[in-house]
Amino acid sequence: MTAPKILVFAGSAREGSLNKQLAKLAAKRIEALGGQATFIDLKAYPCPLFDEDIEAQGMPENVLKLREILADHQALLIASPEYNGFITPLLKNTLDWLSRPYGDTPGLKLFAGKWAALVAASPGGLGGIRALPLGQQLLANLSLTVLPQPLSLPKASSAFSEGGELINEAVGQRLDTLCQRLVDVLAVTHR
Repeated sequence: MTAPKILVFAGSAREGSLNKQLAKLAAKRIEALGGQATFIDLKAYPCPLFDEDIEAQGMPENVLKLREILADHQALLIASPEYNGFITPLLKNTLDWLSRPYGDTPGLKLFAGKWAALVAASPGGLGGIRALPLGQQLLANLSLTVLPQPLSLPKASSAFSEGGELINEAVGQRLDTLCQRLVDVLAVTHR
């Protein structure tokens, strides 16, 4: 049986993003736990602010590339920064574009039957926890099945070793548990 394919990205384009660091680590852990992870950096796929007038002129090239990547995966793991208690505009805009109908594909078809897990990192004490329920709600609205108990990483600016691993073993174990749950549920549902 082929290992389940999980698309991993952060809702941040910033160089040095703590959420990119957490997403890269999650991708590494998914691989170690028997899944196939594809990490992408949304900075490499800039999309205009969603606008139906732009859409009417043709789907932007980077949206088409992202659609192709998403179609090839059974699940998503997203690291979501928190901006004023909400998910980032980058994450919302990316998901808005991907949820649009295109050709013979209905709007939510790319997401239907897929699973998702969320993690969040923040230099503050809350670890992005206010944005996680909103991210879960958005993903569920897009027809994804979202795993409960997302990972929140407070004080993330001092949470990683120089090698990119989590310093706190208990937090590392929680990340492994979430990644393992995602790999396991895909093994059962995509035989």
